[in-house]
Amino acid sequence: MKKPIAGLALAAALALPSVAVADEDAKLIINGEIELVTETEPAAHLDGALRSVRSGWTFRTTETQALQMDDFDNPGMIFVDQALDSFETVDGAAGKSCASCHEDPAEFEGLRAQLPKYNEEAGEVWTMEMYVNNCRTERMEAEAWGWKSQPMLNMNALISLQSRGMPVNVAIDGPAQSVWEQGKEMYYTRYGQLELSCANCHEDNYDNYIRADHLSQGQTNGFPVYRLKQANLITQHNRFRGCIRDTRAHTFAEGSPEFVALELYVASRGNGLSVEAPSVRN
Repeated sequence: MKKPIAGLALAAALALPSVAVADEDAKLIINGEIELVTETEPAAHLDGALRSVRSGWTFRTTETQALQMDDFDNPGMIFVDQALDSFETVDGAAGKSCASCHEDPAEFEGLRAQLPKYNEEAGEVWTMEMYVNNCRTERMEAEAWGWKSQPMLNMNALISLQSRGMPVNVAIDGPAQSVWEQGKEMYYTRYGQLELSCANCHEDNYDNYIRADHLSQGQTNGFPVYRLKQANLITQHNRFRGCIRDTRAHTFAEGSPEFVALELYVASRGNGLSVEAPSVRN
């Protein structure tokens, strides 16, 4: 078994029972035909912080890994089916559905691989949720969906699925750079009574265990994720909130500028990995 995290702040968390382990050498091949990149060379901007970049799939148990390898077994695909219904449903004063402007979800191929990205018209970095709600309010004249509402989670999964297998390629230069720098600063900032940063777990101690949890690199190429613990899809901001809360700190809101910046930075750490959404995690 791998060594536990060192540090007084986490000493109480380090009772290490026998746990199932991942097959770190397994290949992620979906439906027997779509092979995804789950390990790759780190981007230059990581400055040697990681030996290689690994998908969270490589840290999960063989049983959890198997769920993602077949769309019939992947519980996240149920929500993709629900989103297909929403895609065709007219909503709002304009009398439009998603399909009124976008004939097929396949039109979104490649979008997830680039997100978050700088939206020139809006003059800010946008996430998937911001693009979806812009279409709803401006084109459909419908109410915006809540950031973690089920329809939003479902549509996120449907659109993200269109990029499955494509390499994450998030731009961090130009007008996005200042937001990326803000996210990077957050990543290395210690929060809460436990005084822990994102990097303490996901850079310094990945592949170690905290209790029965096998710490990953915290890559976001699989989001939205079907999380077995919650029996539902979750977003990056949901996990950001959970991690900061676990440091015993006041956290930021989902959709906040702080979390948009953090999402951009963390996404860039996974450049080169395949989009997996909807993935399956613990």
